[in-house]
Amino acid sequence: MDFDKLTQVMRRLSLEAGDKIMEIYDSPDFDVRSKSDDSPVTAADEAADVIISAGLRTAFPDVALVTEEQAATHGVSASTFLIVDPLDGTKEFIKRRGDFTVNIGYVVDGVPVRGIVYAPAKGRLFYTTADGQSVEETGDFAKEAVGPTTPISVSNSDNSALLVVASKSHRDQATDDYINKYNVADSKSAGSSLKFCLIATGEADIYPRVGRTMEWDTAAGHAVLTGAGGEVVRFDDHTPLRYGKDTFANPFFIAYAPGVELKLP
Repeated sequence: MDFDKLTQVMRRLSLEAGDKIMEIYDSPDFDVRSKSDDSPVTAADEAADVIISAGLRTAFPDVALVTEEQAATHGVSASTFLIVDPLDGTKEFIKRRGDFTVNIGYVVDGVPVRGIVYAPAKGRLFYTTADGQSVEETGDFAKEAVGPTTPISVSNSDNSALLVVASKSHRDQATDDYINKYNVADSKSAGSSLKFCLIATGEADIYPRVGRTMEWDTAAGHAVLTGAGGEVVRFDDHTPLRYGKDTFANPFFIAYAPGVELKLP
């Protein structure tokens, strides 16, 4: 893989998809439908998917592609592939809360090694550079000109006063029970893959997910967190979270800064 090209393409496509998403987000109304699994989908999900998948297939025709909105791609059997969630946090989008993201990841041998997470309503853009370092870009997000970038890294966690981030739409008693095992200074809720990025920038220390997710929900954020020095492990045994699983369904997991002293369930 040409990682310079990958970074450029992922960045451009995420920004183009973000523009289309915001065009629909800012419209007076938009239709919401239910998919076969009862999860919501909007015109923004579908339009962003068209932009990203077409761009990736043109740029990397020989690399397998898995995208949430194209069920036919879910039959891909490969350990190395591109994976896309064109609009993560659809519930946040529908409620106009802003916590939604565009996600593009690249998985090699079951490990997400590159990724981009763009939160267009928040004006935040996180991605891995060609060398694998994670950065946050600021500026006007021009398509062909990279703005100022700042390397990001996880916090030096204080286990007596941890900062926890949890799901905004899926937080439950099981999540709270696990969080209560830690000494928590502050707890915040956030939607979509932004939770990974908050740990990557040091704005949070740990994100436990005791609930259903799919690989396209997590791969890009996982890559960004890894590039900032963080880790993502299974909830049950703290082994690394792997990708390319049957049906692309994730087990429960924990994303965290390595200084956090993890607790077993």
